[in-house]
Amino acid sequence: MFESLSDKLQSVFRNLSGKGKVSEGDVNEAMREVRLALLEADVNFRVVKEFVAKVKEKAIGVEVLESLSPAQQVIKIVNDEMVELLGGTQTGINLSPDPPTVIMLCGLQGAGKTTLSGKLAAWYKKQGRNPLMVACDIYRPAAVKQLQVLGEQIKIPVFTLPPGEGKSPPTIARSAIQQAKENGNDIVILDTAGRLAIDEELMDELGQMKVWVKPHEILLVVDAMVGQDAVNFANEFNAKLGLTGFVMTKMDGDTRGGAAISIREVTGVPIKFLGTGEKLDALEPFYPDRLASRILGMGDILSLIERAQEAVDEKKAAELEKKLRESKFDLNDFLEQMQQMKKMGPLENILKMLPGVNSQMLDQVNIDPKLLARKEAIVQSMTQEERRNPAVINGPRRRRIAKGCGQSVQDVNQFLNEFEQMRKMIRNMMGPGGQANKPGAGGNGLGSAIRRSGPKMPTGGKGGRFRFFKH
Repeated sequence: MFESLSDKLQSVFRNLSGKGKVSEGDVNEAMREVRLALLEADVNFRVVKEFVAKVKEKAIGVEVLESLSPAQQVIKIVNDEMVELLGGTQTGINLSPDPPTVIMLCGLQGAGKTTLSGKLAAWYKKQGRNPLMVACDIYRPAAVKQLQVLGEQIKIPVFTLPPGEGKSPPTIARSAIQQAKENGNDIVILDTAGRLAIDEELMDELGQMKVWVKPHEILLVVDAMVGQDAVNFANEFNAKLGLTGFVMTKMDGDTRGGAAISIREVTGVPIKFLGTGEKLDALEPFYPDRLASRILGMGDILSLIERAQEAVDEKKAAELEKKLRESKFDLNDFLEQMQQMKKMGPLENILKMLPGVNSQMLDQVNIDPKLLARKEAIVQSMTQEERRNPAVINGPRRRRIAKGCGQSVQDVNQFLNEFEQMRKMIRNMMGPGGQANKPGAGGNGLGSAIRRSGPKMPTGGKGGRFRFFKH
């Protein structure tokens, strides 16, 4: 997502930062590069023109050019304008004080509305809500069945009418809302039909549904791969339905991201969610400041913390901290930490949220996404006794473990050596008495335990780092 744009903008800012003093000519040159980067990312031409003009107007001011760190001032201006371009502040779903809150999803065929219905329902279930999905797409073959399968996966009810009743989608939606009130469902998600192109029949049906059920949110689902066409049909949907928000899907694909940047500025309608993968938990609330920070290479620590909080069990984290203090960290604990890390998503995506990490750096690190799974397979091939006390693993046991996980004895030996090095480092960092050998050690929970113990999952290289994620 935005990798090409991010790399180009960061290159522009590196050139600026290398100058002790920034002249008006330097700013103009940087803005030319910014303009090209945005246009190549498929951002609307008018949006690019206005964005660059605003940045230049602020960046060539006397207070910037004569400041002690003019390059940083220019970067700050670009960041502020990018946040404003993306919507300024985060806009969430408008929840009704009188449940149920009705969310109508609309869009072209293939944008991912049905999958998004499942993602939204799963997201609200995590928030402690009681959602109901409604199959209003009676035209696409297997659309109803697809929604039912998603409902079974996430254990959320799906409202459908028996085949052959001939009910229209607006009628189905109205019946579903009545059932939601009776059953205590406080969120109703309407999965409507799409077309390959906008037509009057589709818009009339959606317009009738809007009048009949009065949805609190009308969200247009936009495939980020579509590019500038997304801006065009978004304007048409907005003019006829009065959209309250957008959801950008397939942001994990080979998209340049221009539609996400353009669509808010052109329509004035906020983006509310980003779909970042095929799995049902791959949905993120849209934060303009966080996305701008990612694009400009400043990381997204807040989103990383939120992912960690969702993945980490606080009770188990406290138990781990105690084991770290007592130097009792074993392979069961290591396996548990790997499984929690997997819940946070691909390691590459996690590293991208760190400030200063770009795609070129990740290419140099050469992360192997399958290597973590191979390490996990080695541990799972061990007995409980071997996991608790790796010292008992002799030659015959190593051969049995290697055979069980489908790897070589050398791989098993390397893993055990790396794990033993990690345990030694933990003991050295914790020091005598179970406290870290550095001033100000303290705090509770997994985060503080990691800060005190020092072991970070390494990315390979020299200087005693482990090669857990590298070839």
